[in-house]
Amino acid sequence: MVERAHDPRRLDVAAFAADAGALEGAWPLAGFGRLCGDAAAAADGAVTWHVQGQTRPVRGGEPQLWLRVQATARVPAVCQRCLQPMLVDVAVDRWLRFVADEAQAAELDADSDDDVLALERALDLHSLVEDELLLALPMVPRHGRCGQPLVAPAAGTPPRWGEPDAAANPFAALAGWPRKPPVQ
Repeated sequence: MVERAHDPRRLDVAAFAADAGALEGAWPLAGFGRLCGDAAAAADGAVTWHVQGQTRPVRGGEPQLWLRVQATARVPAVCQRCLQPMLVDVAVDRWLRFVADEAQAAELDADSDDDVLALERALDLHSLVEDELLLALPMVPRHGRCGQPLVAPAAGTPPRWGEPDAAANPFAALAGWPRKPPVQ
């Protein structure tokens, strides 16, 4: 049997699963713009990944196509408690089932706990890995214990970052406006 070369940027999932193929590698974290956000240019490190394909026989039907996606990364984020930069460890280990079209995927996804995707002519594993890592990110990143907690401003301290003084009367600026004479 001749082993086919599979391109991770244009993966034929059906052939990959039929071959029980396996691919692995590491991509620079800076190449994942959606995952790193504004820190993409300064993102250091890599996303390590491993993907394997599998067909599972079904009694009286076509075999099911499955893809196991595993990936890990240290993603830059901002702690929502202390507002300091931090790195978040993200790991993914997920099985994805591929079906013929979007309608079948939507139907099976509603009825099943499995993650079901429509079979594409060429799947970009880079985008798929980024999607899965995005889904695995914590909703509110924060340190386990912050080293520099935020300090409340002392009374009488001027507001920061152009915030208006909350104690000031919001209508004070209107005091200098001319008034209309009362109607008689």
